Amino acid sequence: ASIEMIIWFLSLIFDIGYNPSLIFCLPTLFLPQEQELTGLVVWVTGASSGIGEELAYQLSKLGVSLVLSARRVHELERVKRKCLGNGNLKEKDIFVLPFDLANRSSHEVATKAVLQEFGRIDVLVNNAGKIHSSLIVDTKMDFFKELIELNYLGTVSLTKCVLPHMIERKQGKIVIVNSLVSFVPIAISSGYCASKHALRGFIHSLQIELTKHPGIIVSNICPGPVHSNIRKNALTEEVTKDRQMATRRCVRLMLVAMANNLKEVWIGEQPYLLVSYLWQYMPTLAWWIIRKFWEKRIDLFKSGVADADSQ
Repeated sequence: ASIEMIIWFLSLIFDIGYNPSLIFCLPTLFLPQEQELTGLVVWVTGASSGIGEELAYQLSKLGVSLVLSARRVHELERVKRKCLGNGNLKEKDIFVLPFDLANRSSHEVATKAVLQEFGRIDVLVNNAGKIHSSLIVDTKMDFFKELIELNYLGTVSLTKCVLPHMIERKQGKIVIVNSLVSFVPIAISSGYCASKHALRGFIHSLQIELTKHPGIIVSNICPGPVHSNIRKNALTEEVTKDRQMATRRCVRLMLVAMANNLKEVWIGEQPYLLVSYLWQYMPTLAWWIIRKFWEKRIDLFKSGVADADSQ
């Protein structure tokens, strides 16, 4: 218990939480090993903006072979040019592969294209996704359907396409960019939360099923609010602002988690990380805090205040 308390305290300082019920790896707080990723073939979805774009830039500095996917090919080409400008990669090391994650019929073809280009897939980073901000009573069913199709079913489908290849090779990393809201409840984003809850269940089941394949690591990365274009691409116009972690800092911590094969990681500014721990270990207290936190913000949202969460 004392060791867990030390890890808990240190993780609050370093903005990164390791769920002690799954894994705790104290040395990684002080000895990051992103260089372990050098030379790998890494496929990043949602690479045209936000976390995915920053991942591409930081990975390119590590000397990986990159596959960049999103819907907007011109934005992917822009990201590719900037990656090449870092000086560590050549044209042949970056493969631009545009496709729509929500179009599941394209996933098998996309997977074959990556294998034809590089011969293997060492790391799949499932990062693409959308968010929305509206009350449940005002949210159209089409919004819920679109979020499930993209955030959940799209991720599941692409993972299923890549997984047989990794099982055959007996190695690989599947990294799923989830969210703290996959287990900590929030308001005004019910469809997004539901899709992330679904992902959490899928990830944990997949981790159990791969027990006999120790060379395949499935990482559940759960960031809190991050300064990212996912909010600009929301399905509704009104999006709340909050204390957001810098995208560069979030990605840096993600790379540490990926390099050290961590199975579940919580990343966030305070007070979000603290609330996550309270929800895990002191749910009654956490529920009271969350309810108080959201009561005023829901009223502000109803009154049309877009930045209700900054009040």
